[in-house]
Order: sequence, then C-alpha cells, then structure tokens
Amino acid sequence: MIWKTCLLITCQCPDQAQGMKNGNKMTSISITMLISVLFLVLVTPRSDGAYLEQQWCVADEQTPDDVLQLAMDWACGIGGADCRMIQPNKSCYLPNTVRDHASYAFNSYWQKFKNYGGSCYFNAAAMVTDLNPSHGSCHFESLS
Repeated sequence: MIWKTCLLITCQCPDQAQGMKNGNKMTSISITMLISVLFLVLVTPRSDGAYLEQQWCVADEQTPDDVLQLAMDWACGIGGADCRMIQPNKSCYLPNTVRDHASYAFNSYWQKFKNYGGSCYFNAAAMVTDLNPSHGSCHFESLS
C-alpha cells in the first residue's frame, strides 16, 4: 500500500475511493485546525510584557515642593537621570515648576533603571501612571 503525507496527517492514495474521501475530510479538518492554532498563537498576549501598556513615573500631586526638590536633586545627581531637557531653553523647561521638572527627572530615572531594580518611589514623592505626561515638544520617554 502506498501512503502520502497530507499536511498533518497521512491518508491513502486515490486507488481506494473511500480512503480518499475520508482523507480529504481529514485534510480539511487538519487545515482548519492549523489555521485555528496559528490564529491563537498570533493573538495571545506575550508573557514577556511586549504588549503591556506604557507607563510613566511622575511626581505625586500631594508632595510638597521642598520634598520634590530633594528627590529631583538626587535623581539628576547621583541617581543618573538625564535631566538635560529640563534646563533653560530646552524642550521640557516649561512649565518651569518643581513638580513638572521632578516628573521629568523621576521618569528619566525610572525608565533608565526600572529593568534593573530601580523604582518609582522617591520617598513617596512619585507614582506610576499610564497617562502620558508629555506635552507640546516635551516628550517623556516610555520603555517596556
């Protein structure tokens, strides 16, 4: 007896009419199953976080400016945040408030170090949000 491979199954060759009829049904079912599996693989969320929402670290509205200033000084200093964009004449300088500058600094630090254990805490001066704080030409980075 001669056999041939039909995608995922084996079916008999046409010399046996009934075998071929069943083989075509099996091939049709196999194709349908294959398409279904491929569809599920493509639409199932990935476990590596690639489809997670974007998040930013911003200054907590209830934190006093003096506390924000201390946390921002740490973030922009030894913390390693990139605070160049909140300097005068840069895209994130305005509005020129401690809260806005702290939000930029906190987010810069968190985006840079969150995958290495860095947190968005800053002695309770900051919080994570999924609302993009970018405004005008000031872009707040968001990395997965």
